[in-house]
Amino acid sequence: MNHHRRLRHILIGVSFTALMAANAHATPFINEIHYDNSGADTGEFIEIAVESGFDLTGWSLSLYNGNGGGTYGSSVSLSGLSYGNAFNGYHFAAIDYPSNGIQNGAPDGIALISNTGTLHQFISYEGAFDGTSGAATGVSSADIGVRETSSTAIGHSLQLGDSGWQDPQASTKGAANTNQTQFTNGLTIGGQGDTGGGDGGGGEPAVEAAIYDIQGAGHKSAMEGQTVATSGIVTAVTSSGYYIQDPTGDGNGDTSDAVYVYTGSSNPPTVSVGDEVRIQGEVTEYARRSNELTLTEITNSQVIEVVSSGNSLPAALSLSAPTTHIDTDGLGSFNPATDGIDYYESVEGMRVVLDNAQAVDATNRYGELYAVNSATATGMNDRGGITLDEGDFNPEKIQIDDTALNGNSPQAQMGDSLGSVAGVMSYSYGNFELLATEAVTATDGGLAPEVSQIVAADDRLTVASYNVENLAAGDGRIAEFGQQIVNNLNSPDIIGLQEIQDNNGTGSGELSASQTYADLIQAIKDAGGPEYAVAALDPEAMNSTGGQGNGNIRNGFLYRVDRVDVKDVSFIDGYDTDTYIDPAGVEKGSFSSSRPPLVGTFMFNGQEVTIVNNHARSRGGSDPLFSANQPINTGKPEKRNAEMAFVNAFIKDMLDQMPGANVIALGDMNAFWFEEALALLAGQELFNLATLFAEEERYSTIFEGVSQALDHILVSGSLFGSALFDYVHLNSGFLSQLSDHDPLLASFRIARISEPGQMLLILMGLVALYRRRQSQLMA
Repeated sequence: MNHHRRLRHILIGVSFTALMAANAHATPFINEIHYDNSGADTGEFIEIAVESGFDLTGWSLSLYNGNGGGTYGSSVSLSGLSYGNAFNGYHFAAIDYPSNGIQNGAPDGIALISNTGTLHQFISYEGAFDGTSGAATGVSSADIGVRETSSTAIGHSLQLGDSGWQDPQASTKGAANTNQTQFTNGLTIGGQGDTGGGDGGGGEPAVEAAIYDIQGAGHKSAMEGQTVATSGIVTAVTSSGYYIQDPTGDGNGDTSDAVYVYTGSSNPPTVSVGDEVRIQGEVTEYARRSNELTLTEITNSQVIEVVSSGNSLPAALSLSAPTTHIDTDGLGSFNPATDGIDYYESVEGMRVVLDNAQAVDATNRYGELYAVNSATATGMNDRGGITLDEGDFNPEKIQIDDTALNGNSPQAQMGDSLGSVAGVMSYSYGNFELLATEAVTATDGGLAPEVSQIVAADDRLTVASYNVENLAAGDGRIAEFGQQIVNNLNSPDIIGLQEIQDNNGTGSGELSASQTYADLIQAIKDAGGPEYAVAALDPEAMNSTGGQGNGNIRNGFLYRVDRVDVKDVSFIDGYDTDTYIDPAGVEKGSFSSSRPPLVGTFMFNGQEVTIVNNHARSRGGSDPLFSANQPINTGKPEKRNAEMAFVNAFIKDMLDQMPGANVIALGDMNAFWFEEALALLAGQELFNLATLFAEEERYSTIFEGVSQALDHILVSGSLFGSALFDYVHLNSGFLSQLSDHDPLLASFRIARISEPGQMLLILMGLVALYRRRQSQLMA
């Protein structure tokens, strides 16, 4: 397990109160950063915000390498800095660095050090880590949660706003940032809100309170900010804290009887499981990001007394979360009986057990495993996963984490049985999680790659869609992709591919994917498959299509030369000028930083088949399902809607001119079958083949344990009547995956136009289309 992912808190060696008293001014903080951009890094800097009149003499900045946690380069003195424009009583001092002077992350950090040599602020980008040298020794960095990449525009930076750190935008070096009007809370919103260890609240008198009174019936404690004294049994210990639970509780199912006591990784707990302890500390609500729920904690804690040791632990509560709704009221009321988000809050920190546990995805690289109670879960698919549906977002799915087991998770796959899993309930990175306190054993559920029953025939055209996840020439996965295409997809006539990269992957100066396609074609032949050819276009500009920097992902087609001819391949006219209005009222390009839809016209049995290959805007930036924002944001749906509406307009125009045309829209739409984007794509012209499957079997990928359909094939009426369709599960749910998507496969009867049977199928499809349009007009 990558434990850096768990290091969330900051310890600061000088208290804010003392620093404020000594200087009579608000403390400085890191306000803006630039470290990476397109091409050679240029104009790197770190900006400090400081209240007017504050003297930075003797203060310094140190850069930290997340690989090992030590410093790199020389500390930079902040003495004698010149300040930029004043705003709301603050000035801005920028420290310039040479090209490549600030490392490009994954992760790296910056420490702001006071004139006494003590650590004042320690932030990081692209992950968190522990400092191992200098002023940040033993301190966990605070990940700011945003990053720059090698495709970040020159002249852009990461900036602190009123709501936290923001994605790259035009630099405001030496002045207030975009969306920034507040400054006195700069440390808090900048990722420095929790000061860790201490004396239990700065000497304030402690309020006696039972744990369940501290927790209360809600997502936040009514005692937040107060210094309390409480007691309980230690039920679990981690490297940076421990959980205590009242042994009897208050009998109220809406209030948790347990709480997390945070000590910090540099001050590991000295208590043991089974100790009855009396502690004192400050009630804190901790959240890593603004869109996440808070975890109620006792910070600045001290153990007043270990009353006794070796006590029996409170009985574990069997988890019985609601199975349909995560939230029904925008967090307006607290309803553990109906809302999953409220249910898990009601047992936060408590000992719980997941009975009949079954894995619904494979163990991930962080040692996390998603599971359900197989006896009570709803929406289960036939391979042992749990599928997202329009009215069911699977609140009963829970993340099992190995933090309390020192990274000892089993390597499980979808459908594996896990028995009963006991631990304590926590929340991290947007997920409620069960921190297992007892070893978890997986029993093989028999998951196996599927072989589709759909095969080509003289009168049947087979078409696949496959997102091959950043495939470039020389990729070690290519041989296996070739085997999948031949042995599991039965060598489709046409394959619509997404996420094909340049020949040199993420290297610079290349826009061609000719070798990437050639390698895949050769791999298919090596696997015993037929000869394929390419029908594709390269992007029109570097880093214009999103994805990994310099990878220039694009859509493309492979087609069997023994069965299919290509007539034309092109981008849809006008994609580069089409616009939409974002929620802020700003007009933007529909396909900016996204993939232009690629149109291929093919000939099969003397008939034209037009295929539009799509890869819509990603869902990046979406809130987690268990977010503080309810209902959740789904990552710029208005942009996906605009893209899909544009494609529909193209198809509608084609079908208006040729009502019987064979038209297919396929690809990674990054939208669920029930979302508006798919309705806009279908319009009155297309039928989604997902409707041929039961709702729980509609999935092509898994994200955080939830099976979901992001990839789709939609067809015109002339093809729908004869369609066969399959989600071919080769990657989702497996420990070993070639891609984070499964391929889709469909076939259609396309006999020569002179055959009466073909004419009948076309007529049936047109009748179906007519009936749909009539029903929509009458609705």
